[in-house]
Amino acid sequence: MRLHLKTSIGGIKLLKLNALDIQELYLSKLASGLSPRTVQIIHTTLHKALKQAVRWSLLSKNVAEAVTPPKPQMKEIRVLTTEETKRLLWTARGDRFEALYVLAVTTGMRQGELLGLKWDDIDLHKGTLRVSRTLWEGKTTPPKTPKANRSIRLTGMAKEALRTHLERGIGSDWVFSTTSGTPANCHNLTNRSWWPLLKKARLPRIPFHNLRHTAATLLLSQGVHPKLVQELLGHSDIATTLNAYSHVIPSMGGRTASAMEDLLEDPEE
Repeated sequence: MRLHLKTSIGGIKLLKLNALDIQELYLSKLASGLSPRTVQIIHTTLHKALKQAVRWSLLSKNVAEAVTPPKPQMKEIRVLTTEETKRLLWTARGDRFEALYVLAVTTGMRQGELLGLKWDDIDLHKGTLRVSRTLWEGKTTPPKTPKANRSIRLTGMAKEALRTHLERGIGSDWVFSTTSGTPANCHNLTNRSWWPLLKKARLPRIPFHNLRHTAATLLLSQGVHPKLVQELLGHSDIATTLNAYSHVIPSMGGRTASAMEDLLEDPEE
């Protein structure tokens, strides 16, 4: 609001603001070098503000609805292959955050969800984990969506990694904590552990969040139903999963065709 809206249309009276003013704003922002994604965020912010103005009867309609925001260009997300994922986990053996990386790969949890884990959220006997909160820069919040507040069944690898992590822990309520017992910081994790780990494993310098995409891609490529992947990741609906990983699902077409051929094969042939 301060950087992009107030400086450009802040002097226009609310009742005199029209769609052309807004469209020209978006064009000027693109011309200044801002990405389509950033301009789309500006549009979302303005649309929400004007929607509230309509609710308060300050406007009869939301003029932002008559404006076409730019569509962000979809960038191909670099995920780890099966062999690269194995190399990452092998390299992470003995690392103080080994269990975190195992969970990231096997559950697809977000970084904030992993750092927000407490031991009370984990039942190693039953082999389950409950995502109850997100921790980011020292602040805890509820999961991103209602679906994100979910129960996850742990793999054998994840259970073993957590048991080892618990045995060499420092007695903190937080699963991934500092030596003083406070929850680990996201920036310190990235700079002091994640980047060095990738370098040691001779892997591309990808964001930590790409482990979430790696988990989903590996599962879908193995024929796991998208609905199950949606539930694992905590997406609000299956459309989100399908849109995010549509590039993986077409590669399963050959398997689908083979299954149909086997089903309808003439038994007399």
